[in-house]
Amino acid sequence: MINRYSSEPLYCQLKSIILKKIENGEYKEDEKIPSELELCQEYNISRPTVRQAITELTNSGQLYKIKGKGTFVSRNKKRIDIKDYSGFTPSILDYQSTDDRIIISTRVINDTCFDKLRSVFNIPLSHYNKVEFAEIIYQTKYGNEIYSINVSYIPLNLFPDIIDNVLSSQASHEILKGKYPLVPEKSKSMLEVIHSSQEDSKYLEIQVGQPLIKIENIIYSKSGQIVEFVITKYRADKCRLIFESKK
Repeated sequence: MINRYSSEPLYCQLKSIILKKIENGEYKEDEKIPSELELCQEYNISRPTVRQAITELTNSGQLYKIKGKGTFVSRNKKRIDIKDYSGFTPSILDYQSTDDRIIISTRVINDTCFDKLRSVFNIPLSHYNKVEFAEIIYQTKYGNEIYSINVSYIPLNLFPDIIDNVLSSQASHEILKGKYPLVPEKSKSMLEVIHSSQEDSKYLEIQVGQPLIKIENIIYSKSGQIVEFVITKYRADKCRLIFESKK
């Protein structure tokens, strides 16, 4: 219960109460918790106090809101173990199964559509406007739940049929058949924490401003040629990256 004589702020006490009820199963996954007004009445505290507690639990991923419906308990996070995860995990060219991938859109672009492509693929000034890429946007899911949105850029001079390959749900070994010099072998990854944009929120079914784990992967072939650039954004409230190394 709320202790008004405690030095702990009231909203922190309410957070602990809600988390305890989640832990003991009183509030179950995807179940709606009491409204702000109901919590105010139950614990005899102000609405701003309740709102602060709910906001912090939402921002940290324990709760989520659905507009017009209320606040719900989040599901347990899906663990993404770095031993299984690699720079190749979200790759179109090194994806073993297409069952958990949902294609959102495909199109052909050139390097002027996205300035970073020029630096990633080391495109010389003389080739600007001439290098074309397949841009493939796709979601990845765990069960029925979307946990990441990915954008893959693949040079069309190396893989001219890649869009047709992807739309026909071909696995990577089929796409790479006969292309031994272009088989992915090494990747370079860059990780940062960002907040979801309007577009991210639409694809990931979250609120704008929610934390995301963004990973940019540059994928190299056996010969050292860059064959794919992938930008992946994971829901921070659903995913956890575990880093493990051996010496």
